[in-house]
Amino acid sequence: MMKETIDTEVMKFEEFEYKRPDMAQLSSDFERLFEEFSQAGSFEQQQDIFHEINEIRVLFASMYNICHIRHTIDTRDAFYEAENDFFNQELPNFQAFNTELNNKLLASPYRDAFERQWGEQLFRIAELNRRTFAPEVLADLQEENRLSSEYVLIKAGAQIDFQGEKFNLSALLPHELSPNRATRQSASEAKWSFFAGHAGEVESIFGQLVKTRHGIAQKLGYSDFTNLGYDRLTRSDYTANQVVGFREEIAKHIVPLASRLYERQQKRLKLDKLYYYDEEFRFASGNPKPQGPPSWIVKQAQHMYREMSEETDEFFTLMQEAHLMDLENKDGKATGGYCTYIEQYRTPYIFSNFNGTSGDVDVLTHECGHAFQVFSSRDIGLSEYKWPTYEACEIHSMSMEFFAWPWMNLFFGPQADKYKFMHLSNAIYFLPYGTAIDEFQHIVYANPEMSPAERNQVWSDLEKKYLPQRNYGDNSFLKNGGYWQRQGHVFTTPFYYIDYVLAQICAFQYWKWDQEDHASAWESYVRLCKAGGSKSFLELVDLAGINSPFQKGCVEAVAQEISNWLEKIDDSSF
Repeated sequence: MMKETIDTEVMKFEEFEYKRPDMAQLSSDFERLFEEFSQAGSFEQQQDIFHEINEIRVLFASMYNICHIRHTIDTRDAFYEAENDFFNQELPNFQAFNTELNNKLLASPYRDAFERQWGEQLFRIAELNRRTFAPEVLADLQEENRLSSEYVLIKAGAQIDFQGEKFNLSALLPHELSPNRATRQSASEAKWSFFAGHAGEVESIFGQLVKTRHGIAQKLGYSDFTNLGYDRLTRSDYTANQVVGFREEIAKHIVPLASRLYERQQKRLKLDKLYYYDEEFRFASGNPKPQGPPSWIVKQAQHMYREMSEETDEFFTLMQEAHLMDLENKDGKATGGYCTYIEQYRTPYIFSNFNGTSGDVDVLTHECGHAFQVFSSRDIGLSEYKWPTYEACEIHSMSMEFFAWPWMNLFFGPQADKYKFMHLSNAIYFLPYGTAIDEFQHIVYANPEMSPAERNQVWSDLEKKYLPQRNYGDNSFLKNGGYWQRQGHVFTTPFYYIDYVLAQICAFQYWKWDQEDHASAWESYVRLCKAGGSKSFLELVDLAGINSPFQKGCVEAVAQEISNWLEKIDDSSF
């Protein structure tokens, strides 16, 4: 067996060993250790066996993550495509082992001692995870993984004809942000023609996913997939009903603020109408852009993180020296960005698709927030606690975007103030969209027999509620409710998307706090990062000293603070 963790001071990511897990050996090891755990005569013995079990879990998860990274870097690599197929089949089997471990922990006669050692969160996670698996859903989980991968491959394989060249989705974006309106329109139309051309395939995949997930939920004793989706995300201290109330707060306080910002944007651009292809183009002079290529952006980030704190300097030095970032857009590369953690090597990894827009800086600071958090909590001796739940995770990422503000001149030069105005505005623009995506999923999974046309109608209706400014002109695909099909989270990680909205409300509080008292805001942030996933979402919010987004008046107060700041800015000067 390989060593559980490996010192990476000199080891680069390309040197990380990948070896397909031997499932027969893994099964045998788990069976033996589970028996020993049950027979253990003391807490100390169970604790030692628990750590042995964790070593096996670390190795499997590390191999999976190495495979996932290398597969998404190049989805055309035949070896890692085959390995990805392997994990699609075997991850449910691994989940079965984790479920058995959870059963053993929950039944342990030494549970009180485990709780004193690790806290209650370990058992909350165990209980929720136990509910989400049974042997009879194994084949369904494999099918769910396969369908999700199909969607990822469709987007990764995009080759879009535009101006005599072929572009993938990431490479097309700069043209969608062109100061030339005709270029923006034609680039946007080209992108959406790609989605329209694959709509039948995408709708079929999603329809099968909904049906599969509903079937899994019923086999596990749930009435529908919604509560199963919440349990999968280990949401232990709030309910779907609380999320309903939160969405209404967004509709009441954020949608009007976003509408005012769109009106200001239309005025800045001197347009009679703001069409969908105009929305991302914020200023007549053009959106702010980083002043150099990807390698230059990384160099500026190194400067920033060196000055930000000793902790961030150590973190980012590791990321560079161990080659733990793949940032540039390439053909065959999966779309989007993410951060993951390779536990065996004690390293985060950041994946992105830079394309020469301000989003390059957004995604780098965002994913660095995730990576810095898991780097900070990597010495917690429990795999379950390396990461918090998703909504708490996104506090770290979105707040890091704001903690980076004092260094934006490094990336944008004289356009730094323009960037800050756009960055804060974009965060407001996002909230209604993220909320609409969440409500869409709640409706769809409550009505799993919906036809593709009915699902698209649901999206169109939600756009009227949350995105009232949206004008699709004569684009029939979008007018008929196709926009949601671009959102990968809907396919791969159901109900995750509202986590960005919840976390953004928390991050806005750090934005305000940092302006008023940087030292105490940063101390709180580092404390939050070091806590990892040792507490639930609302416990972590309390630990940080910020208000829960569910708290009455929280969304309204945040909206007012940001509105006041934006109103003071003369955006005509940009």
